[in-house]
Amino acid sequence: MSMEKEEPVILPKRKVSCTVCFNALWFCYSPVHQMQQYYRLGSLDNCSGKWGALVDCLKLKTKSSQEVSEILETREKEKTHIWSFRTPEEAASHWSKLFGHLDNDK
Repeated sequence: MSMEKEEPVILPKRKVSCTVCFNALWFCYSPVHQMQQYYRLGSLDNCSGKWGALVDCLKLKTKSSQEVSEILETREKEKTHIWSFRTPEEAASHWSKLFGHLDNDK
């Protein structure tokens, strides 16, 4: 066993690409998207959310890589998770509330 120094783990720099935002904005103005929105909601989409995402992405491009990584980490922590985590007891009570009637049919 050799006593080698463990090097600190360096995470790769996050590259911000605005291509996804630009493509989403481009599609937003397409007749296909506009007709889908009109059919589903009865009004055309003004694409303001897509514009906001593109402007936000372009603003991130002007910041230093350290600031960008901090901003992206903060945003990721603020996002709500898709799943709701439960303890085994909470899961059992929720399961029986939803599907307990199936056990009574036997």
